[in-house]
Amino acid sequence: MTTPATPQAPDAGLPGSYESPIPIRAATLGDAIASEWTKIRSVRATAWTLGVMIALMLTVGPGVAVLLAADRGSGMQSEPVLTLGLFGVLLGSICVITLGVLTIGSEYSTGMIRTTLTACPSRVRVLAAKAIVFASLIFAVTTVTTAVVAVAQTAILPGAGASAGEWTLATVGVGLYVAALGLLALGVGAIVRHSAGAITIMIGVVLLPLVLALFMFAEDLRGLQRFLIDYSIPNQLGGLYGTTMTGTGPTGWEPVLLMLGLAAVVLAGAVAVLNRRDV
Repeated sequence: MTTPATPQAPDAGLPGSYESPIPIRAATLGDAIASEWTKIRSVRATAWTLGVMIALMLTVGPGVAVLLAADRGSGMQSEPVLTLGLFGVLLGSICVITLGVLTIGSEYSTGMIRTTLTACPSRVRVLAAKAIVFASLIFAVTTVTTAVVAVAQTAILPGAGASAGEWTLATVGVGLYVAALGLLALGVGAIVRHSAGAITIMIGVVLLPLVLALFMFAEDLRGLQRFLIDYSIPNQLGGLYGTTMTGTGPTGWEPVLLMLGLAAVVLAGAVAVLNRRDV
């Protein structure tokens, strides 16, 4: 007795492609912005860098105002009160530079950038979302903090009041400048793809022109020395407060426009580099 042959199923052809029951659509810029906002508000680096920045700005400027108020004979009391906020902004800008680099550098160091570009393959869209979220956050934090510092300094050292234009430059102008400086750091981080290296480069960009200018003793280098001082980042920040080291550097809204232009050029270079190379 033999086992009857198993009936063969009719040829079903090649298996069909898998269709996910979940609706799938391409990631938009809004999706990328929501993703970047979730990332930047959930990492500890954001809380630490912005916390230190706010603490420095709230401590240094009003602290100097208190010292000047105690020393009534100091000649610096004739200086504009809003200018005292420059010292805290200078120190706080280092925190912004660090966060700008880490916004993209940390993704390369952890490998998270592969997940990001898998969900949103457009490198331009990813970098644009990071820039929008980061710049908006830095502008809001810096503008509010500088406004609080300016009010505190004015209350501690009552004197000649500042004009509406000076208040706008010392708050909104400084917020825009620091946000643009952070975007510059973000672009450098995207190009270098190494957090420590990018932070070192940015600190050099901030400090090196002034350091080089200090050692230019030759008469033939006077023009270059003045140029380095005029367009150094500390002097540009001083221009927003109406006080510069040479009296010939950019003032008013010029430093903001210069830094926004420089950040746009570097970010364009970062887009070109990201599109040319693999993750």
